[in-house]
Amino acid sequence: QVQLEESGGGSVQAGGSLRLSCAASGTTYAINCIAWFRQAPGKQREGVAQIDIDGRTTYADSVKGRFTIAKDSGVDTIYLEMNSLNPEDTAKYYCARAPLLWVRCRNLAVTDFAFWGQGTQVTISS
Repeated sequence: QVQLEESGGGSVQAGGSLRLSCAASGTTYAINCIAWFRQAPGKQREGVAQIDIDGRTTYADSVKGRFTIAKDSGVDTIYLEMNSLNPEDTAKYYCARAPLLWVRCRNLAVTDFAFWGQGTQVTISS
């Protein structure tokens, strides 16, 4: 059973940084595409960043230059380094994995991902 477990959320002031982690388990398939999404209260879940098996990345325009997604394939863990945080980044952040047989990431859309973690809360105060 594929599992994703997020950690690293918390509360910081605007301008600060956080590092989220997502530990993947439950399958022998190599990580093909894993992404971070976020959902603020009253808003739709939106894609933040994704990384594929070759390390190619895609970012939402709102986080380009501030967030970095990376992976450690040796321990099947994905990271999201978040810098220059602002109150608009406040949301619950979710890790998501594409269907196991996909070769590459696609469009960073909710419908592209088959497996989801429970999420970790990030709160940025002004």
